[in-house]
Amino acid sequence: MKKVLTVAGSDSGGCAGIQADIKTMSACGVFAMSAITAVTSQNTLGVTYVEEMSGRSVESQIDAVLSDMGADAVKSGMLFSENIIKAAASALERHKAANYVLDPVMVASSGARLLKSDAVRALVSTLFPLACLVTPNVPEAEVLAGIKITGGKDAEEACRIIKKTGPGAVLIKGGHFNGESSDDILFDGENYRVYRAERIDTKNTHGTGCTYSAAIASFLALGFGLYDAVGRAKKYVSAAIESGAHMNIGKGAGPVDHFFGARGL
Repeated sequence: MKKVLTVAGSDSGGCAGIQADIKTMSACGVFAMSAITAVTSQNTLGVTYVEEMSGRSVESQIDAVLSDMGADAVKSGMLFSENIIKAAASALERHKAANYVLDPVMVASSGARLLKSDAVRALVSTLFPLACLVTPNVPEAEVLAGIKITGGKDAEEACRIIKKTGPGAVLIKGGHFNGESSDDILFDGENYRVYRAERIDTKNTHGTGCTYSAAIASFLALGFGLYDAVGRAKKYVSAAIESGAHMNIGKGAGPVDHFFGARGL
């Protein structure tokens, strides 16, 4: 049984964060483990409160899991503060974590800040060099690259800039672009690859970034190469969005359907 560790925040609404990661990993056929960085009071309408875990707590959670159970892949999401970032980096580096996928979660879709502004530099300097892949969306990539992204050429330039900070590869997610398709651009330092999916008209997309990165980490753990892992994860998250388009859980932006493949069992 392949094992994947998620280092991220808890979402009380179950749409994103640790909860979305564990659902995704389970659906993809790997054993999910977690280290919680923060507890958010959250639903489909937004985030109302965030309580940060201590750096010591985060580091000890990672140590507990990796020293005993190990992990075939790791993903991180909401890290929130410089203290937590440094604690996570220390533990992941000490355990030589493999197949580390970093989702640089900065702001929730509702607008709530999930990474303190003064922590961005620490994220880039300490964790990016440990990651085999970073997966920013367009607003996050604009912050990381320091440029405005309005289309594919801008995204390619942003990929090049972000790649220079140390990760093995960069995947800029195109969900914020306009158009009939949602196009993601992967850059590994030499080549670009575009992953395209038909855009689905739905408000139920809460947690798609968490789901996507968790799926990539799962497929890497299962032994797929980076190109295949991203491609399979793209298909998974697209199917989850399509299946969840009419679930309408909550009054706002609802979740995707992580277990669409289990329907009818």
